[in-house]
Amino acid sequence: MDEQPGLSEQYRRVSAWPVFIALGLPIAEIGVLFGLVPVAVGGLLLFVGSIAGITQESGYVERPWNLLAGLGGLLVVVGGALALSQLPGFSLGVVLSTLESNGLVVRGVSIVVAGVIALGVGGAARFMETEPI
Repeated sequence: MDEQPGLSEQYRRVSAWPVFIALGLPIAEIGVLFGLVPVAVGGLLLFVGSIAGITQESGYVERPWNLLAGLGGLLVVVGGALALSQLPGFSLGVVLSTLESNGLVVRGVSIVVAGVIALGVGGAARFMETEPI
């Protein structure tokens, strides 16, 4: 009887990344939908980090950091466009008053925050990684 059913001789282990991708996207959606900033930021970071990790594990990229920074930049653009589409002006008072009254701006800002964190981690980790994986 086969000790590891479902696995071929070429692949001796199962990746855990699909589980994290499957968890990250709905957590991010729940956070963005209900305006829960920490949940949205955490879910988006889990999602983009898992995408960067799975592409590195499957051999599409050598290091995940550039992809993580790129996905972070994409989140910044999308979240910024969402937030800026709801702002009537660009003064600090207008932005703060809109944050309190408009839920779409809060959702856009949470996406931007996740993108800035992913962009920063991806950018810094490229230069801090000293040993090859």
